[in-house]
Amino acid sequence: MSIIERYILRNCALAFLAGLGLLTSVIWISQALREVDLVASKGQTLAIFFIITGLTIPSLVAIIAPLALFAAILYTLNKLNADSELIVMSAAGLSPWRLLRPFAIVSLAVLILVSWMSIWAMPSSFRGIRDMLSKVRADFVTFLVREGQFVPLTNGIVFHYRERGPNGSLLGIFIQDRSDPDVINTYIAESGSTVEVDGRNFLTLSKAFVQRQTKNDKDPAMVSFESYALDLAQFTAKEDGIVLKPRERSTLDLITLDPKTADIYTRTYYGRFRAELHDRFSGPLYVLTFAMIAFLALGQARTTRQGRGTAIAVAIISVLAIRLAGFSASALFQRSDWAIVLVYGIPLSAFALAAFLTFRRSGSEIPTPRQAARRSQVIQGTAQ
Repeated sequence: MSIIERYILRNCALAFLAGLGLLTSVIWISQALREVDLVASKGQTLAIFFIITGLTIPSLVAIIAPLALFAAILYTLNKLNADSELIVMSAAGLSPWRLLRPFAIVSLAVLILVSWMSIWAMPSSFRGIRDMLSKVRADFVTFLVREGQFVPLTNGIVFHYRERGPNGSLLGIFIQDRSDPDVINTYIAESGSTVEVDGRNFLTLSKAFVQRQTKNDKDPAMVSFESYALDLAQFTAKEDGIVLKPRERSTLDLITLDPKTADIYTRTYYGRFRAELHDRFSGPLYVLTFAMIAFLALGQARTTRQGRGTAIAVAIISVLAIRLAGFSASALFQRSDWAIVLVYGIPLSAFALAAFLTFRRSGSEIPTPRQAARRSQVIQGTAQ
């Protein structure tokens, strides 16, 4: 690789990293602000807040990276032309294909990054978010219930404790369970503490008694206990079993998914699972498509009098239209099998068209022997 190619490669890579970092940070902050409730009202620590919001970064990178590469190539080519470097390179005989080489190397690296994010990192991060939020909801005694307050939970359950004791224990516990309309259970205990057994959270009540009032009995039944354990899962909102959403499934799970033997949720929304799988494979293709469109727009040397604003505007509109068409094709594929042609055809056909136009333009710019000799004389004169 020549010095010129390394110079272009460095400028493009730095522009891409800067754009990716800036765009990801801005969008991540906007997403993180929605989860401030984790700290404000649910009592979570900042560590849990940053872990949950940080797990959204792979999904952001998978979407932003192709756009950041597109912007980086436009910026680099426009800067080279504005500084007259692109014109000098063209006059020196640098072919469009050698000019394309450093951009192709950066595009290949971004392609690998986006593929890794889409196929492995993104589903793993979504699964991690689900597990973290499930743990937060399960540990409601620590994070949801407030000292001295009667807090209504799910399914007609009210929880109260007077104050916190040493080692995080709860003192003066009152729980009323009206989840069953025929039976009202009331738990009162002097103290209690939460324990975890085999991944399940329990509330151990000490010196407690349970009052049970049935619909048909006038007098309640009361039983006292020295120690009583309650499964906290019954006090939290029920989730959809162990069914994972499409974006939470690993790529291998989606590939081997058989709708005939799957659960009811998967069979009902099988189109979403199918579309998610092919989105993970078709998404990285937009990296090459956007890179080629950017090179087609500004890869040709122009004088300062020739405006490049129109070419940039057309390139931006084309990229946005192609990506929106890709999203529409994915949504259509959830309902119609034939739309898989559009899922892969849109990015591939756009890349092929941009490459063809670039090749056609480059072929028309091949210098004649006389032009090549003049360029050589110009280079020699400049060097002297």
